[in-house]
Amino acid sequence: MFQLSAVAFLILMSLQGLCGSQKTVSVQSSGNNTENAAIEARKQEIIKVTEQLIESINNGDLDEYKRLCDPGLTSFEPEAFTNLVAGIDFHRFFFDNALSIRKQPIQTILLNPHVHLLGDEAACIAYTRLTQYMQGHMPRTMQSQETRVWHRRGGRWQNVHFHRSGSPTVTDKYDPPLT
Repeated sequence: MFQLSAVAFLILMSLQGLCGSQKTVSVQSSGNNTENAAIEARKQEIIKVTEQLIESINNGDLDEYKRLCDPGLTSFEPEAFTNLVAGIDFHRFFFDNALSIRKQPIQTILLNPHVHLLGDEAACIAYTRLTQYMQGHMPRTMQSQETRVWHRRGGRWQNVHFHRSGSPTVTDKYDPPLT
């Protein structure tokens, strides 16, 4: 068992409030509580920017999506039939033709996000993404597993690569968020 410093305790309490019951934050003690608190705060920063990216998708906000993504973004996703896609143009099609005109509410939950810090300027996050939506009058949920690689440039995080596994998120009955 280890003791948390007052600062670490306050950060953990704020993380718990931000995460609610939908996310899990784990703390490991290496003896330096100040360092652990800083690491956990950086991990929370990656979770937050990932949530902002998903929210831009749910809202059909291409400008915000482009702000959060590197212009050379690469991805593997079911909509590309597992081919490597490079750039924003593939995703722009979905924003222009489905995401920005959708009328139904969307809610996305990131389950069990796990962040790997790769130095000071890069990070990788893996999580299960649950997307809730309405199909007619019936609520539905879709699931995918995602991994995103983030790179900090000019003081802001940009998504440089992602991989999404699972069913394609566009069906003939519903146009949920992509990317």
